Amino acid sequence: MIENKIKTLRKAAKVSTMQDPDKIWCVIAGNEDMVNTIAYEAILDKERVNILCREHITLRESFVTKKFDFIMLYGDTDKIRDLSLISKENGGAYLKIAPYYVQEESNLNLIVGPEDNIKKFLGDIEKSTVKASFLLEDKTTGFIESDVYITQWLPKFIRDVADPLFKMADVALSTVLISTDEEYIEKIKEIAKSNKIFVIRFKEIMKEE
Repeated sequence: MIENKIKTLRKAAKVSTMQDPDKIWCVIAGNEDMVNTIAYEAILDKERVNILCREHITLRESFVTKKFDFIMLYGDTDKIRDLSLISKENGGAYLKIAPYYVQEESNLNLIVGPEDNIKKFLGDIEKSTVKASFLLEDKTTGFIESDVYITQWLPKFIRDVADPLFKMADVALSTVLISTDEEYIEKIKEIAKSNKIFVIRFKEIMKEE
């Protein structure tokens, strides 16, 4: 674990000393309204930035429903930086994926999910035989939408009181970029599925670019 962190710090230092690229990839995650704003700004300036994918995720755990959105972009560094500021101002999570990672790291995987689920996922990876490098991580400072759908069976006067309380539950979102060897891809997918988090293989996004 310590050795893995040292390698990650060395890679981060190498990336930071490289000249800023003209174009970069990024992922922004958070609540639906924030991601709608990012998508709108990207569409208005489509000559400088492309939307690679946009997903709306709904997770059900026990009686709790968690909803969040994320968007992947590729474009001019300055424009991406502007969009990242919008994300941060609105409590979103933001990862900048420099060309270095794409060129030097094999099998990049983007992991998105509620913070507690991500922690459990990373713990399960550490305990397994999977070899993976954790490259980048960020989490929301704002909270995603959550509610308890069992309240739909409660009497209306109780539901009117309970629903707002559940919707205000503090659920943060995390995004993590990892790299691994091809032989571990299916195992990572399996662990991700058991922890109810979303995984995107960066190679698949590159094909669509």
